[in-house]
Order: sequence, then structure tokens, then C-alpha cells
Amino acid sequence: MSNSDTAQLAQPASAEPSERRKTAAFLTVLTAVVLEVADSTIVNTALPAIRDGLLASPSAMQWIVAGYLLTLGSLLLLGGRLGDAFGYSRVFLIGTGCFVAASVCCGLAQTPQQLVAARMVQGAAGAIMAPQTMAIVQVLYTPLERVSKLAYFGVIVGLAAILGPIVGGLLIELNLFDLGWRLVFLINLPIGLAAIAVGWFVLPPRQAIRDLRIDPVGAAIFAAGFGSLLYALITGAETGWSTLLMALVVAACGLIVFGWVRAGGRRAAGYPAIIEPALFDIGTFRWGVLSAFCFSSASIGFLLVLSVSLQQGLGLTPLETALVHIPFSAGVMIGIGLLVPRLLPRIGKVLPVTGGIAMIAGTTLTLQAIMGGNSGDAFLYAFLALAGVGMGTLSGPLGPIVVAEVERSSAGTASATLRTAQQIGGALGIAIVGAFYFSAEGREAVARLAGLGPANVVVVIALGLAVVAVLRLPSDLFGQGNRAKH
Repeated sequence: MSNSDTAQLAQPASAEPSERRKTAAFLTVLTAVVLEVADSTIVNTALPAIRDGLLASPSAMQWIVAGYLLTLGSLLLLGGRLGDAFGYSRVFLIGTGCFVAASVCCGLAQTPQQLVAARMVQGAAGAIMAPQTMAIVQVLYTPLERVSKLAYFGVIVGLAAILGPIVGGLLIELNLFDLGWRLVFLINLPIGLAAIAVGWFVLPPRQAIRDLRIDPVGAAIFAAGFGSLLYALITGAETGWSTLLMALVVAACGLIVFGWVRAGGRRAAGYPAIIEPALFDIGTFRWGVLSAFCFSSASIGFLLVLSVSLQQGLGLTPLETALVHIPFSAGVMIGIGLLVPRLLPRIGKVLPVTGGIAMIAGTTLTLQAIMGGNSGDAFLYAFLALAGVGMGTLSGPLGPIVVAEVERSSAGTASATLRTAQQIGGALGIAIVGAFYFSAEGREAVARLAGLGPANVVVVIALGLAVVAVLRLPSDLFGQGNRAKH
């Protein structure tokens, strides 16, 4: 580190921000990360309205969700490197500004193509903004203080994801200024501008500027490769699977492999890689990330077909669809907030395995009930609650499991890789689950519901793979046995 960097880091005690300023800065970054997470699911409830308003095809509906997750997941690690290079607060404010601008473009889109493009820009902006939030929390608080703050992050972020479809339905039902589904995106404008205005004054201003060692080419290769795979899967549902699917899958695999080789080359040359291959030598990290990837594919795909089938298949309004989601959200909160803290330290991987099995049962019973015409009774709500509890107890432990054996110096990279796997897994889930669902879609409600059967099979397979990955983990994840001996 240069002398100027050292001087920049050195701050007198009087320059230490007040507790009020710290709290304002924390709430600012928390607000921004809620916007980024909620926008991955809030659009689900709005998809049928978007289809009617923009005459969007099934593939366009999938891209509206998957395109956001694709650019977000592909560029998260690059966004973290940019924060290291240019300063966390500066990059955070730039990313938030771009996110707000992209949200406005989403709300003003006149064609499905414009909306998909704006969503991909929105995801890229989220990838710039989101990694800075954790870094800013590290700058603001001591290691001991961070524990409670990061707990808030976990709870609020989880709530943002599962409450997204509910909020989306409420916004569409309100129909303020006759904006309809556009309000789902335009609501980010006042919230984001408020976060930028407050953040300008309260975020920590002095940060080290490190050497600019990033790999945008590697990130672009990864995004292009995975995007080609998604294109093949989504487009195949409409145009046929033969030549197009095979050619694009092969191209995508080649690009991903090339990106992996490039990552190794960058690491050997002393530059940080977009993905750190050495982390995958750690068993808990490898199997935990794989489980998170498969889980995200299943859960995001399930939420997509749940919202669309309730509206297109059974004729529910966006508000009615939002209300149906409440038992599921309540189940997730029970799983994460009550069961995981109490049971995970005691029974280890038995908890996420049990949760995975419960989620398989709950999602299957839910989709089968909707196929039978059930739009909301005690049985459907019980099935959704079971799926939610399973989701909470499967997904809640994965974060701690992934970093359980990772060195503290690599914890940030490990966490970022986990988030990347979750977002990319979600995009793949939209592509595959959506492809099987929309491939059976027709003009009649029966045909639209018929797609739930194939979609259900894909969800079950993905959840089964997530459970298998957890089973490969050691039984004593967090040293429970050692503590019991003492």
C-alpha cells in the first residue's frame, strides 16, 4: 500500500462517525439491497399483466425474470472488485443511481424487448451496487458490532425475496395514477433517490484506493456463455429443441470452459479471478454451493409458475395471487427465524435434508392442487406453508455451511461466489421450469394448467439434487460433536 493510501486510511478519533450517522448509513445500504433482492421476485405477480399490456410471448416473460438474474449473477464478483478499486461508497452511489435509472426505463418500456433490455441493465446495476453494502458495513462497525447488523441483513433480505410477489400484487391492485404493472418498477424511483440523497451525506467518505486489478473480459465471457445456454432453453420452448438447442448448449459450454481456464490463468499471473477455483477444493464449500445452486433453480422456478398459473390458469387477480403467497411467506419466516437458529447447531445437516424433503412434498402438493382447480382453501394454504417451512430450513443453513471451513481471508470471496451461484441458479430455473411450463400452454385454462405437471417434475429433480448435495456434507458441520464432549 502506498503512503497516500496509508494517509487516506488514517483518521483521527474525532473523525469517527456518530452512532446516528452510522445508523443512517446502515439503513441506506439496507434499503438498496432490499430493492435489489425484491426485484428478482416482485415481477412474478406482474407477468400476466405485462403479457397483456405489451403482448409479450412466453419466452419474453421468462427473459423479463431470467435476464435480470443473469446479469446480476454474472457481474456480482466484478462489482465487488470495482468497489475494492474505486471505493465502496462511490461505487455504491453510482450503482444505485444506475439501478434507479434502469428501473425507470423498465416502467416506461413500450415493447417486451425494451423491458428485457432494461431488466438486464437493472441486474447489471444491482451487481455493482449490492457487493458494496457488506463492505460498507465492515467499514462502519467493529467485528463484534457486525454480528447483529449482519443478522438484520439476513432477515430483511430473506423477507424481501419472499414478500416480493405479495408487494407486486398490492402495487398492481392499487393502480396509482393508472400505472398498473409499471408501478412495480417505478416505485424504485423515490426509494432509490432517497437512498442516494441520504447516502451522499452519511456514507463513509475515506476509503483506500487499491490497484485496479479486475477482469471484465472474464466476466463478459461467463455472462455470454451462460446467456447462450439460457437462450437455447427459453427459445427452444417456442421454436423447437433440435438444432438450436444443441448448437447453443455446445457454444455455451465452450464459453464457460474458456472462462474457467481464463480464471486459472489470471490467478497464476497474480490477478484476482472472477471465480476462485481453489475454494472448490473445500468439501463443505463445494457441496454447499452446489446445493444452493440447485435450490435456487427450484425455488425461483416454482415461484414463477405459481404466480402465473394462479392468474392465467385460474383467473385470480394480482391481489388475490398476492394473498395466496402469504402462507408460503409465513412458512419461510418460521423456518429461518425459529427452526434454523434452534435446530441447526444441534442436528447439523439433518435439518436442511428434512427441509428439502418437506419442500418437495409442499411444492408438489401445491402444484397438484392448482392443477385440480384449487385457487385457495385450507388445503392449498397448508401445502404452501409446508413448502415455505421446507424452503426456510433448507436455504437458511446454506450460508453458514458454505463458509464453515473457509479461511477468514477468503470469506468475502466465498460469500460472493455463493450469491453468484444463487442468482445464476435462479436464472437457470426460470429457463428450464418455465420452458416446461410454457411448452404445454395453450389458449384454454386447462392447457395452461397442464404445464404444471412437467414443471413440477423439474422442481422436484432440482430439489432432490440439492438434498443429495447436502447429504455429501460431513455430519459434524460446526463442531457439535466436539462441543458435546466438553
